[in-house]
This record gives sequence, C-alpha cells and structure tokens, in this order.
Amino acid sequence: MTLRNLLKVTLACTLMVILLGAYTRLSDAGLGCPDWPGCYGQFKVPSAAHELAKAESLFPDHTIDPAKAWPEMIHRYIASSLGLLVILVLVACYRLKEAPRKLPLFILVLILFQGALGAWTVTMKLMPVVVMSHLLGGFTLLSLLTLLYLRTTGFRIPSGDPGMRQYQRLALACVGVLVAQILLGGWTSSNYAALACTELPFCEGDWTTNLKIADAFSPFQGTHPSFEFGVLDYHARMTIHVAHRFGAIITACLLGLLAFRMIRRAHSKVLRNAGWVLALFLVLQIGLGISNVVLHLPLAIAVAHNLGAAFLLVTLVFINYALWRKA
Repeated sequence: MTLRNLLKVTLACTLMVILLGAYTRLSDAGLGCPDWPGCYGQFKVPSAAHELAKAESLFPDHTIDPAKAWPEMIHRYIASSLGLLVILVLVACYRLKEAPRKLPLFILVLILFQGALGAWTVTMKLMPVVVMSHLLGGFTLLSLLTLLYLRTTGFRIPSGDPGMRQYQRLALACVGVLVAQILLGGWTSSNYAALACTELPFCEGDWTTNLKIADAFSPFQGTHPSFEFGVLDYHARMTIHVAHRFGAIITACLLGLLAFRMIRRAHSKVLRNAGWVLALFLVLQIGLGISNVVLHLPLAIAVAHNLGAAFLLVTLVFINYALWRKA
C-alpha cells in the first residue's frame, strides 16, 4: 500500500473514531465500562455467565449495561487500530526520503496523548475539561493527518490565482474561530448544556440577567463521584449554551465571508470549488444546529453535527494549505 493510500485509510479511521466518540458521549455511554482499557476487567463486554460473575465481583457497585458498554468498547477497538495505522504511517514516512518526518512523529506523540486522555475520561468520571480536551485532540489529529496527506500530494496554489493570497489571514482567522467554536461545542456537550435553551434565536425568558460566566467556564468544578449528566446549575448551563450560539453566529459570518470571496474572486477551479464546498458544509452545519434545538437533540442529528464540524475543519485546512504554500 502506498503512503497516500495508507493516509486515506488513516483519515477514514480518524473520522470513524470522532463519530463513535460523539455517539458514545451523546448516548451517555461514556462510562459504559467503568475501567480502562478493558471493560469490567476483560477485553470485551462480559456476556457469558462466568464473565458476568467475575465482573460483578470486581465491580459490585456497577450494573452491567451492554447497550452502553459495547459502543464504548467498539470506540476503543477502532481507536487502537488508529494508533497502529499512525505507527505504520510513521514507518512509511521514514522509509521514503522525500516524505515528511517531523509531522508524522508529532502525530504519533499526539495519539499517545489522546490515549491518555481517553483513560482519564473514564478514571476521572467524565470531567468536562478532560472530555473537551479529548474531543479537541481528535479534531487536531484529523487536521494534522489532512495536512500530512496534502504534503504528500505536492499540491500548490494554481500559479494563475496569485490574487487569492490576500485572503491568507482571513482563512487563518476562520480556522481559529472554528476551533474556538468546536471547543464551545465540546464544553456544551460535556456539561450537558445542549438543551439548556429550547427557543430560538437565543434563549427563553430573561436570560440576559441570569448569565453566570465565571461558573460556566471554570475548568474546576469541584470534587464529585461522577460528572455524568453534569454538575452545573441551570444558569451556568444556559450561559454555556448561549455562548455557543453567539459563537455559531460569529463563525457563520466569518466562514461565509471567506466562502463568498473565494467563489466570487478565485480564477482557478480548485479554489472556487473549495469555496463552494465550504459554503455547502456551513449551510448544512447551521441546519443541523437549528435542528438540534427544534427537535430536542436527536442522537443522529447531534452526531451528524460533530461530523459537520470535522468536514468544515478539513475544508479550512485545505484552503489554508492552498493559500499559504508556494505557487
């Protein structure tokens, strides 16, 4: 298998891990297995009588729920496969003289840290700052693998489109704003604040007088047996939710501006199409966000909202690569 094909498989696996992580989190299966890396002391969900007896003896205070344990274990299996793929990518890069070497090494370090965050997510009982960091790590991994793939293609901005260079800083600002919005989304999800407001465009009632910014965004939320289902009061969760909505407006405006400029002013088909793709994913993401509120967070739409964020980020990585690399 060539390096490019290996990277394609690795990128697909990364997307799958992000999707399964979102499904596990949104279906409240994050503690489906109370230990790590196994499940109730085993490498699969206990099902046989002797396995159940052993699990009950090791974890007498837990009730085994296969419907929640299996998604968590499948997520771990595929995440482990992703780790092996990253190692193969690193080996392949070191065998090819023209391939990048520092970037795949950094990616390997990142995925090892991701494994540690995955363990802490369980051992720290879904502490929001750990859950959010784990989410950010997944998106960072996806971005770096996309960048590595682009570097193996030899792609350059078309020489007949030098005028697009003036949008370099705008494209970079879009990445920063989108990452901040992803962080807000992760903070909203990990604090179970997705349904704190059920009206549009902002929140029901006199929400402006009930904002608790310090409580809402403090990374330290005290000591609790578990952070599952959240520990913040309603006003703090409402503050998080409102911040995510305002962030969505800012993100939509900035990304929409970049897409509009690329569609109108790019001469090359590659960059013009990238603008259309960015616009399409942005419209879909806005629609998914509104649907989450109107339909009260259906699992399929909530997971798709995570996927939409991943596609937006990959698109922006491509646009920035095209605008910042030499022609």
